[in-house]
Amino acid sequence: MSAGTQLPPTSRMLALAASAFIVLAAEPLYLLVDTAVVGHLGTGALAGLGIGAALMTLLTIVGTFVEYGTTARAARWYGAGRTDAAIGEGVQASWLAAGIGIVVVAAGEVFAGPLTSLLSGGAGPTQHAAESWFRIAVLGIPGVLIVLAGNGWMRGVQRTRQPVLIVVAANALSAIASPLLVYPAGLGLTGSAIANVAAQAVGAALFLRALHGEGVGLRPDRAVMRAQAIVGRDLIIRAAAFQVAFLTAAGVAARMGTSQIAAHQIGLQLWEFTALLLDSFAIAAQSLVGAALGASDADGARAMAWQVSRWGLYAGVGFGVLFAAGWAVIPRLFTSSPDVVSQAHVLWPWFVGMLPAAGVVFALDGVLIGAGDVGFLRTITIVAAVFAFAPLNLAALHWHWGLGGVWAGLAAFIGVRLVGMAWRAHGGRWMVTGTGETA
Repeated sequence: MSAGTQLPPTSRMLALAASAFIVLAAEPLYLLVDTAVVGHLGTGALAGLGIGAALMTLLTIVGTFVEYGTTARAARWYGAGRTDAAIGEGVQASWLAAGIGIVVVAAGEVFAGPLTSLLSGGAGPTQHAAESWFRIAVLGIPGVLIVLAGNGWMRGVQRTRQPVLIVVAANALSAIASPLLVYPAGLGLTGSAIANVAAQAVGAALFLRALHGEGVGLRPDRAVMRAQAIVGRDLIIRAAAFQVAFLTAAGVAARMGTSQIAAHQIGLQLWEFTALLLDSFAIAAQSLVGAALGASDADGARAMAWQVSRWGLYAGVGFGVLFAAGWAVIPRLFTSSPDVVSQAHVLWPWFVGMLPAAGVVFALDGVLIGAGDVGFLRTITIVAAVFAFAPLNLAALHWHWGLGGVWAGLAAFIGVRLVGMAWRAHGGRWMVTGTGETA
């Protein structure tokens, strides 16, 4: 019986979700360690790291499709019993990741000065620190993308242990190397960048070694890479819409005052951390739904779609209850300013209220990505950003609605996507079965 001909048990879904969560959490935890190490160098170094890391995050948007797109395509082959073809998707994704990574490195080196100057507000010590860190760290982009491709194909064939071991090992190495290079070796901020590149290189090497050990052909296949790039186009546009929405929200909050942007940052960091767990259900859905459709099991795919949505809802409600109970305490863990705490309480009802909806939205994201329905995801994300988030965000600035207006816009962004994706999932157009090109 091929993988995916029957509905995977709940334990399988939770295993995939747990594996994805550990992988997703490894990078932020490493960044926290690196931030703590660099923080002792002084404010200038820490500011430079913040700007350089923000720029790196922006560049890795291109990695969205080599990870999520590969999971969906590999899962279909796996569901059809063609594990060799599923792993072949990983081979081509790795070639694509390496090629794109080299182009990004070249562009990053050429534009490092202007980009860091733009983000830091002009030339000066902060810009110089950011540029020096970024010029080294950007060399790790090919490794970053290869690691994402590796995670993609391993999730597609439903491996849970191997990607966790690779990602944790690479980030642990970097967490150890960073303080040693920064302080005993006397490299300062440069040492942090070198440790970052080393981690990405080690992770990429381990994923490539795993591919080599599978016994599949390693030659590039332009037809497969072209198909992956088509999926990638829509996923990148979708990811860019997210970035624009949240960056715009930060810009509006900053224009409201210091207390508002500080409180917004607290809310945003809590949101991003919570999103790690919620997104892990989406990644499980990508693999399981893709495998079911690859096995021509449309009923199983639909059942899994609603099962993973329920678990996303449970997780969202759980986090909502937790944050609602901690509304008086949690903001004070991040600030001692009464004004900032007061502003955090303004956004808190919106933050808590949208978590259950976000749990379902993230799960359905994974369902539709697993089904290859990325064109619809692109469109609904743009519609939500342009016709729901943007008007409320601008209105909050114009009519002085305060931080509550900004977060109302973010809640509307989630709400429109929830309605659109639930409607789509209820229908049948996304359930394209077999191993052919997805809708």
